[in-house]
Amino acid sequence: MHEARPEAPRPDPARRQVLRALSAAPALGLLARHAPASAAARVVEVARGLEHPWSLAFLPDGRMLVTERPGRLRVVTPDGRVSAPLAGVPKVHASGQGGLLDVVPGPDFTRDRAIFLSYSEPGASGARTAVARAEFADGATPALRDARVVFGQKDRLAGGHHFGSRMVFARDGTLFVTLGDRFSQSDRAQALDNHYGKIVRIRADGSVPPDNPFVNRAGALPEIHSFGHRNVQGAALHPVTGQLWTHEHGPQGGDEVNIERAGANYGWPVITYGRQYGTGFRIGEGTERADVEPPAWQWTPSIAPSGMAFCTSDRYPGWRGSLFVGSLKFRLLSRLEHDGDRVLREERLLGDLGERVRDVRQGPDGLLYLLTDQSDGRLLRLAATG
Repeated sequence: MHEARPEAPRPDPARRQVLRALSAAPALGLLARHAPASAAARVVEVARGLEHPWSLAFLPDGRMLVTERPGRLRVVTPDGRVSAPLAGVPKVHASGQGGLLDVVPGPDFTRDRAIFLSYSEPGASGARTAVARAEFADGATPALRDARVVFGQKDRLAGGHHFGSRMVFARDGTLFVTLGDRFSQSDRAQALDNHYGKIVRIRADGSVPPDNPFVNRAGALPEIHSFGHRNVQGAALHPVTGQLWTHEHGPQGGDEVNIERAGANYGWPVITYGRQYGTGFRIGEGTERADVEPPAWQWTPSIAPSGMAFCTSDRYPGWRGSLFVGSLKFRLLSRLEHDGDRVLREERLLGDLGERVRDVRQGPDGLLYLLTDQSDGRLLRLAATG
């Protein structure tokens, strides 16, 4: 038995009206502009030969950690030298969309050298999304030491789809982890007795913060912070408010940008702009409901979003404050202009790139970096031209 539909904080009616109007605009093709390249930046190759790279993270000295989905972690120097795979990485279920996925340094990295990896963890009954904490042992041959699981989805499941797996540390040191619905478990995204289609919030040691919204709810898993998600593969903190922004894949249409709120319901699979694959039939009840948080933006047709970063630097004329999202389907970079929690318009960049954009990050130099997801994947830097 699954728990009945849980109650969630009701979105503010005025905010709902604004977000509904703005999120409908992309479907009407009103606000997007397209550009094969931008006068503000040019693409520079930093490194190549990466096998399906998935995530990029910066170390304090400017070096980068890059995950490869088959199960390898590498260090890349700013001038593009790629290390051998690091020893000590946990074993992964490298099948379908699964493998070694996100990587983030811990909030006290300079003191404890802790890094966190998300991955599809294999087991006898299938795989699950897991998070491991390890020590980054630097030196001539960098490696990981003492990797241990600090979080794992409640159940393992056969199949290789919708692992979610983006991680973001909040300003208070807690860790957000996105968990997909595993494709076959979409009906369970609305129940709180499982981890499918959820965003969870934990401490760095894996324990549960006492102020999580469902800690005292009977039958609910205490790690859950929000629910009703499909497959969140982009997440970043707003640079001013510190609030978590995410994006997730819809089915056929209905990719979303969401502003994550404690205890909120994001609708999947009951409320969505997406349609059934192939047939185009409606999914669920429609596109809005009073107890469901509306998206700040939605894409129809789908762009297959992946990776997310806010630009906080002045390196690019006119881009400061914009939200950047990679597109796997259209092989470009989406720039979203926003005012507070309202996304206003989209500009599509690098339309001639021709490679699936898997991750987007801002580096300590204020420049944007991209990973392209292919067998000969590349690490790219957007050099400012202004």
